[in-house]
This record gives sequence, structure tokens and C-alpha cells, in this order.
Amino acid sequence: MPMTIEARKDALRARFLAGRAQLTTEEWAADNAARSRRLLDDLATHPVGTVALYASRPDEPDTRVIGESLLALGWRVLLPVLDRTPRWASVRSWDDLRAGRMGIPEPAGEPLPPGALAGAATIVVPCLAVGRDGSRLGTGGGWYDRALVHRAADARIIALARDAEIVDALPTLSHDVAVDGYVTERVSVRLRS
Repeated sequence: MPMTIEARKDALRARFLAGRAQLTTEEWAADNAARSRRLLDDLATHPVGTVALYASRPDEPDTRVIGESLLALGWRVLLPVLDRTPRWASVRSWDDLRAGRMGIPEPAGEPLPPGALAGAATIVVPCLAVGRDGSRLGTGGGWYDRALVHRAADARIIALARDAEIVDALPTLSHDVAVDGYVTERVSVRLRS
């Protein structure tokens, strides 16, 4: 009997998480530095504005340097406030983050409604893998798929991934939102304008 899409996704999640677990602290640091440079170089070609980012956990591509750099350049940075209903909050300093739901860092400021995402021209999303076709494999909670319906029509969705996590395509369901590009330690790829 063929595997369901969810079962295929779960198997892929286990595979990519196992790959991440094999990286040394030094390898993570080098890859994070390269990813950060690539994303910041990309954002430097756009007018200063609002970017939605995520506050990374230790087993995810790091976003601290990206967020702090953008704040220093005058960008407004929105971070998720993880509830069933997707909300956001502005961050003034990475040092002001607190442990939120499931220990994921979030801003201590007043949460904004889901529609606040419409002000972001670029939305940087986490993933466990990304397809060259724009498919994205998240952790399985569906938070970003619920949040991304509130984006502006012309907002760019960029996934941060490891180069080893890029595949041709990933299994998707009807509610899965595709990304417009991805950044790894080796490449910055725009899939759609």
C-alpha cells in the first residue's frame, strides 16, 4: 500500500533532521555565516522596509545575525508569536526575545494581528527542505501555511535551508504555500519574480 503524503513528509522530516544532527558546531557556524551574508546581500538590493523573519532554534539555520543586521540598517523586523492564530510582533533587539510556545524565541512586545504580515515585502521562513519547484517541507504544524495567507500579493517568500536540503520536489497538500526562492550556504535562488 502506498504511503500517504503525510507519511512521506514525516519520513523526509526524519531524514533531514538526522542530516542536521550530523553537523558539528563549526560546520553550523560556517554555514550560518555564509547563509546570512547571502540573504543580507539579497535584501540590500531592496528598499529598507519591513521583513518578517523567524527566531531560530539551535537546529535551524540561524537568523540572529540577519535580524540584528537588518535592525541596525533601519528595517522593521516582525517575528512570529506562536499561537494557533498566527500573530506577529516587532522586535527592537534580539536580546529582548523570550522563550515562547515550545521554547521558540519570540518578541516580548504586544502581538500584532495576522494581517500585520501584509506589511512585509520579504518573508523569511524556516524549513527542513525546499524543492526547486518551490515546495517547502516544514516541521508539520502548519503555522506558516496559516500565516502566509495574510501576506501581500507581491511579498517574496524566501526559505533558509542547507544546500543538502534542496531537492527537485517535495510532497505537498492543497494548503501548502510555495516559496519564491531559497538561500543556502552556497546559493541564493529566485524561483519566481
